[in-house]
Amino acid sequence: MIALDTIPASIRKPGTYIEFNTTLAVRNLPTNKQSICLVVPLGAAATLEPNVPTQVFDPIEAGTMADSAIAEEMVRAVIKSYRFAELSIVGVVTEGETEPSIVAALDSTAQGKFTLLVPAWFSPAALTALRTHIQTYTDAIEQQSIIGVAAITSTLSASTTLAASLNSGAISLALLPGTASTPREVACAYAAKIASEEDPARPLNTLVLDGIQVPPIAKRLNRTEQETALANGVTPLEVGPGDVVQIVRAVSTYTKSATGATDVSLLDLTTMRTLYYVREACRERIRLRFPRSKLTNKTPAAVRGELLDVLKKLEAVEFVEEVDANAPGLIVERSAQDVSTLKASIPADIVNGLHVFAGRIDLLL
Repeated sequence: MIALDTIPASIRKPGTYIEFNTTLAVRNLPTNKQSICLVVPLGAAATLEPNVPTQVFDPIEAGTMADSAIAEEMVRAVIKSYRFAELSIVGVVTEGETEPSIVAALDSTAQGKFTLLVPAWFSPAALTALRTHIQTYTDAIEQQSIIGVAAITSTLSASTTLAASLNSGAISLALLPGTASTPREVACAYAAKIASEEDPARPLNTLVLDGIQVPPIAKRLNRTEQETALANGVTPLEVGPGDVVQIVRAVSTYTKSATGATDVSLLDLTTMRTLYYVREACRERIRLRFPRSKLTNKTPAAVRGELLDVLKKLEAVEFVEEVDANAPGLIVERSAQDVSTLKASIPADIVNGLHVFAGRIDLLL
């Protein structure tokens, strides 16, 4: 049955009437543009309104607007690491407090479609507020795609303790002990590198955090310490060739299930980023194809066909795999509780990064 939107069925005057339908026009996947918002302190002479995200392009401008050397420092670190970053700042009135509440500032970013949030404070209280914000706005109702970024430059034990307290698949904590750069600079440079990679499934291994100062040899993480960091939800940074700071492997702070069992399902940061993208791709297709559709017995099959097409396209760009094998698990059915609701189960076999190669050399004499 062909549905017409603007041509009434009641027309009696003879004529040829043709309308335009754009719901079938878009067949490609959505873009994955990244944007960063920094939560910064405001000084007494700030011209930036508190809790109002504002786009910035220059560190000096940001520092002047916020009347804050910290704002300038953080913006500069982002731009040094990735000069094409789409960047905003949101200010917090500190009133002499070293650890102000950032809840209101975070709430003000909710409709800004920011994909990366970096606060100027990395205390348990601040990062717990960040975790709560992310949980609230990335759920099945709000459906935003947010990653929180933090950093520690002190000790491995401090970082693993903080990561354990967060246990979030959407927060990544970088560790670089002994660097002269501040934790804020490290976090901002790390966030910038995440933003620079729009392919959500591509590992960030070896990417350089430009502008971050190399720590002395005695302070650098050794192999065992790096393994400990990775096993405990911390992203270790190391010094690579040419005396540059590089990402070893970007992981989330999520290591335990709700029951306390060790859980590696969200180990790599790419997993959450890809899940976000798969959700957005599926959601966008349904919104494009069925904006005013009726729900009949034919509708589930039509919706399933569109979702399968999305998954096939995701497989073509290597974001997911084994789509055909998992196709029986793609189920679209009418709700047994609400006559106007359609439910779907969408299998997404996320593509993993190639992190480890294990080989054996056989000696032949």
